[in-house]
Amino acid sequence: MRRSVLRLAAGLLAASAALPGGAGPGRAAEAALPVVSVSVDNAKVMRLPEKAQTVIVGNPLIADVTLQKNGVLVLTGKSFGATNLIALDAAGAMIAETMIRVEASQSSVVTVQRGPSERNSYSCTPICQPSMQLGDTADYFGQVSSQADQRRKLAIGSAGPEK
Repeated sequence: MRRSVLRLAAGLLAASAALPGGAGPGRAAEAALPVVSVSVDNAKVMRLPEKAQTVIVGNPLIADVTLQKNGVLVLTGKSFGATNLIALDAAGAMIAETMIRVEASQSSVVTVQRGPSERNSYSCTPICQPSMQLGDTADYFGQVSSQADQRRKLAIGSAGPEK
């Protein structure tokens, strides 16, 4: 079992650089496990150990996985935080475990903070446009997501007249 954990760790670390961070308060259990980081709304491709049949994500609100053929796994960051990923063999025995950390993407995102509680985010690639991010003010987040949803519906031809 130890070799399988090391193989998964090596594969996961090859897919992503491990985050620094020792065993500080609340991190004792995490420190012993390999760590993979992914940004919110981004995906990472990883390879599972050969005998892996089942993959479990501790908190699917933080990260999600999709199994592909030949032991390939697509990890998607859903929300900020950390969770674990466990691989089981056909008999249900754990063959590997790793920590998944989902972080904010800092590339091209500008955050405007107005006072202690109003925050709006913009994607500047290169022209700044509204871009909802976790942690934005609820009204701003709702307005931007509503516009994005309406645009998506128009693109697929399913938007009806507003009532």
